[in-house]
Amino acid sequence: MVATTRNNNLSTNNKFNIPDLKVGTLDVLVGLSDDLAKLDSFIEGVVKKVSQYMADVLEDSRDKVQENLLANGVDLVTYITRFQWDMAKYPIKQSLKNISDIISKQVSQIDNDLKARASAYNNLKGNLQNLERKNAGSLLTRSLADIVKKEDFVIDSEYLITMLVVVPKTSYVDWQKTYETLSEMVVPRSTNLLFEDHDSGLFSVTLFRKAIDDFRHKARENKYTVRDFQYNEQEMNADKEEMTRLSTDKKKQFVSHMTRNVMPDQGICDRNVTLTSYTGPLVRWLKVNFSEAFIAWIHIKALRVFVESVLRYGLPVNFQAMLLQPNKKNMKKLREVLNDLYKHLDSSAAAVIDSAMDIPGLNLSQQEYYPYVYYKIDCNLLDFK
Repeated sequence: MVATTRNNNLSTNNKFNIPDLKVGTLDVLVGLSDDLAKLDSFIEGVVKKVSQYMADVLEDSRDKVQENLLANGVDLVTYITRFQWDMAKYPIKQSLKNISDIISKQVSQIDNDLKARASAYNNLKGNLQNLERKNAGSLLTRSLADIVKKEDFVIDSEYLITMLVVVPKTSYVDWQKTYETLSEMVVPRSTNLLFEDHDSGLFSVTLFRKAIDDFRHKARENKYTVRDFQYNEQEMNADKEEMTRLSTDKKKQFVSHMTRNVMPDQGICDRNVTLTSYTGPLVRWLKVNFSEAFIAWIHIKALRVFVESVLRYGLPVNFQAMLLQPNKKNMKKLREVLNDLYKHLDSSAAAVIDSAMDIPGLNLSQQEYYPYVYYKIDCNLLDFK
């Protein structure tokens, strides 16, 4: 504390409390060290997947995501700095291997559930997007169901049919002059402009059914596009109902929420915080299981520190784990100070100081080795584009 905080403010430090775990045999510890490294990486991946999926689901509310990613109801840094081993979930009377297996099984289940829920939600979202795309975009491709009305058409006529033609805005005058003569049997003065977008207009025109093919051909020659559309009220209503249903189903996953002001913990923050709580079933599941996965991850970190410390320093167990939150600009200096403090513990590591540590966000390589046991916890879980 004197070397890193009081003298030069290199980091903020907290004791990281690890209970008296069962040590086991040396062979088990060596094997477990490798297994825990893989499990650590796997759980970190699951934690990041759940948090990123929370961001994807909340879409327009992404600025609220971070405050919904909590562990045991508190923010992540607070949880870690006040870490207490969960004796109920991970009984310390069990062997280290058993505790590791319990955590592995728990997080694997979360990962599998996330895949299933993500698949169902993505299908729902994809179907809705497909329908939305049909109702947007160019008049050449978009759905016309929400544009046209029944009175725009000649309905149930044995001889006549109303067709819809997309005409470029630059060709409006030509269309009015020529549409009656594009083919035989076009009803005079039957065209009406029904809708416009930036580039084109949608015109209706009435003609005899036997002239359809000839009219299509001549329209194409004049760079007009005849839309393949027949007015069918039942089909149009079915599409609208499907879109409403999908939109409602999607919103049900997360839309209902409440906002309340909470007072911050003294010393952690000096202002009121607005906590937004989303209560839809998918978001509720993501919040609960993010917390579970994150808590499991920190327990794995604790196991790794314990196992590596026993392997490094031997028995009896006699070490203190510390949580350091470095000030980014002083990362390299912090490494040098720690190295000076603890180089007597392992002379082979005395020269190992990573000069690249001042680059924010840099992932440390597997080969890094220090005279003290070191593991990194990255709480920046979201990758917002």
